[in-house]
Amino acid sequence: MMQKKISFVIPCYASEHTISLVVQEIITTMDDLQQYSWELVLVNDCSPDNTFEVIRNLCISNPNIIGINLARNFGQHAALMAGFNQVSGDIIVCMDDDEQTPGNEVGKLLEKIEEGYDVAYARYVSKKHSIFRNIGSRINSKMTEFLLDKPKDLYISSYFAIRRYIVDEMVKYDHSFPYVIGLVLRSTKNIANVDVTHRERQEGSSGYSIQKLLSLWMNGFTAFSVKPLRLASLLGLILAAVGFISTIILVLNKLAHPSEVMLGWSSTMAVMMLIGGVLLIVLGIIGEYIGRIYICINKSPQYIIREKVQGKKSSESLF
Repeated sequence: MMQKKISFVIPCYASEHTISLVVQEIITTMDDLQQYSWELVLVNDCSPDNTFEVIRNLCISNPNIIGINLARNFGQHAALMAGFNQVSGDIIVCMDDDEQTPGNEVGKLLEKIEEGYDVAYARYVSKKHSIFRNIGSRINSKMTEFLLDKPKDLYISSYFAIRRYIVDEMVKYDHSFPYVIGLVLRSTKNIANVDVTHRERQEGSSGYSIQKLLSLWMNGFTAFSVKPLRLASLLGLILAAVGFISTIILVLNKLAHPSEVMLGWSSTMAVMMLIGGVLLIVLGIIGEYIGRIYICINKSPQYIIREKVQGKKSSESLF
């Protein structure tokens, strides 16, 4: 019986002190799971430190490791897409580079895939993220429930295993703003959760700032849902209805009390500012869609590979 091949994809950013430990744990774990062969794709997202030099040395020491160096920082999801385009395995496992995702529990995810599921997401019994990151994750979960029809009981994390045919479908998406969760949810609903341990961060802090989280959420709802546009239309209808009813009330009040002097400069200005603000928000949403369409039409790349290193024998540079 032929061995199934597991491809690990790990986006790396400022992890020169942790990525070697993550890789070693994966190698040790896969040595115990002898029913599988494996490869490891490490994607350096233009780290400001020596992360890629560490990756290069790991590739030299083990032919099963592939190193990808991106030309600039494209973000975690673009780095994942770069890795997906390099894999050759039957099952792809994605995880973090900071030791928080337990590589020694990958067998749990693989077992769930072997049960027949297309995707198995790790669900953390006790999360060790910062309060800011946990709030961001909760908002992201609610957003995907509303905009992408994610099941309420499904927990989404950066540690997951996925069948090859789903990845083959995902890499067909070549637009400028990849959002892996959206690509998964539009490809399959045969998804399960697996409880795993979540570790404390050993050093550094999360690379997700408020700006990056907002950009990620924007990718999600502009690339995979038109519900924001429908909400904008609904808001316009509600305001129009309120304005119409208010006008009828004012007319009836004037007919009933013709001698009454109608004042209301302050309230009029407040209403105008409210409506003006809503219009600007709606125009902003429409503009965001149009802007992203323009960027996609101009074929802005998801990522650019500066250098690829594999094993002891092959090393190629794009410069």
